[in-house]
Amino acid sequence: MILTYEECKKEYGAYYRIKRRLREEKLYKICDGIYSTEKYNSELSVVSAKYPNAVFTMDSAFYFHGLTDVIPDCYHLATKREASRIHEEKIKQYFLRDDLFDKGVVQKNYQGDNIRIYDVERMLVELMRNKSKLSLDYYKEIIESYRKMTAEIDFEKVASYANLFKMNQTIMNSIQLEVL
Repeated sequence: MILTYEECKKEYGAYYRIKRRLREEKLYKICDGIYSTEKYNSELSVVSAKYPNAVFTMDSAFYFHGLTDVIPDCYHLATKREASRIHEEKIKQYFLRDDLFDKGVVQKNYQGDNIRIYDVERMLVELMRNKSKLSLDYYKEIIESYRKMTAEIDFEKVASYANLFKMNQTIMNSIQLEVL
């Protein structure tokens, strides 16, 4: 289990007790402020613990939702606009306005890791907003996945998410033409 420094203090008490657990190898330091009770942890769980306020989006979200089999070469995280910049090669950060950030955030269990991710409806809107930035083959693969799951998609949610953006009618027209 991954713990923050604050969680370690609550669990073990004073800093010297945390150091004792580290020496005894009952606790492992992953990076500054992040500890684990297990020696080996998935990279996904470490990223989720290091950035608990971030939300998986774009390529990462498409992959974690099973909409593509293309494994992203880095983690795509959305943060609020005033959040600190993440300086890691394996993370691509998207800064979002506060009124957009929390819309569509869900908790998902992916291979044993609980992650914050945008739901499939929000990701459909994001796909339409960013289609010019994606390769055609990649875009087509994700659209085909959405076509297969139209019965499971809540299109009222999709419309409410699309209304958050200036080009909401264009987004909804694209969804009508390409998904339905």
